[in-house]
Amino acid sequence: MRPLRLAVLAAAAVVAASASQAGDRRAVVELFTSQSCYSCPPAESFLGELAARDDVLALEFHVDYWDSLVYGSAGKWRDVFSKRAYTERQVVYNRRIRGRSGVYTPQIVVNGQREVVGSDRGAVLSAIADVREADGVDVRIILAPGKGARVDLSGNAAPSAVWLVRFIGRSLTKVRAGENKGKDLVNHHVVTELRQVGRWDGREATLSIPDLALARGEGCAVLVQDRHQGPVLGAALCPEPVS
Repeated sequence: MRPLRLAVLAAAAVVAASASQAGDRRAVVELFTSQSCYSCPPAESFLGELAARDDVLALEFHVDYWDSLVYGSAGKWRDVFSKRAYTERQVVYNRRIRGRSGVYTPQIVVNGQREVVGSDRGAVLSAIADVREADGVDVRIILAPGKGARVDLSGNAAPSAVWLVRFIGRSLTKVRAGENKGKDLVNHHVVTELRQVGRWDGREATLSIPDLALARGEGCAVLVQDRHQGPVLGAALCPEPVS
């Protein structure tokens, strides 16, 4: 894909206000979880803490392999955010990082390189510290006043895939069946879409995302990741939409 340039940008003052900061080297923390998993709420709560940090991009992926499991008389619960694609993403990580296709929840993957139990705070924080200083790609996102975005990429890295992630900032779900029956579960940065929007050849470039419009309570981010779902080389959180 050849880099595309956004035809019309906002005025300079608006651009300055809406651009995410490049060079902040956020650690990308991906939590694989399920609303049907009894041991997952503590990891989801911890992810909410990480989502508030300026040096972390926290994302919550809900897998679907818990959806068909029956928990005694409590029955089964289909996670309202679960998607097969997120299970497949987790499987790829486990094959590459752990050398096995078996998966579990809650699991956290940091920068596509390290995996740890999602509720093990010490291990997660250690993994974040280990990857924060690595060289990577600077990602800057500029939102247009109406809809659409420009993504500026710079740095030195191998050819990579560029992904758009959309997520719900915070959600409350009343679980009526399954292992968590009767609980009110709070989830943070729940991924609702993961879509490849381009490829990066390793040189300074600009990409456009013309169809991006965020609803109230929704956020987005851009990830630059090894094209074989290897290490995450760069990431940025979308700035707040300009009214």
